[in-house]
Amino acid sequence: MTEPLKIYTIPTCSDCNHAKRYFKENGIPYQEFNCEVDEKYPKEVWELTSKQVVPTLVIHDKVFVGFAENMSAIKDLLGK
Repeated sequence: MTEPLKIYTIPTCSDCNHAKRYFKENGIPYQEFNCEVDEKYPKEVWELTSKQVVPTLVIHDKVFVGFAENMSAIKDLLGK
């Protein structure tokens, strides 16, 4: 993977924290965008998904809304 995946989060989101823990444990680089820190991040989520749902992940130009329900596809995409 040449660039880190992107994950849009909020601090109280358990699925967001699960995703970040999974990426850390598997040595997968990611760039986090905390939607509570900068108002442009929720706008980016809306532009990507037409929803206001976190975690929103962008991996190799593929967009996933939610981690747990997309875990199998994300693992396949990342080869983990």
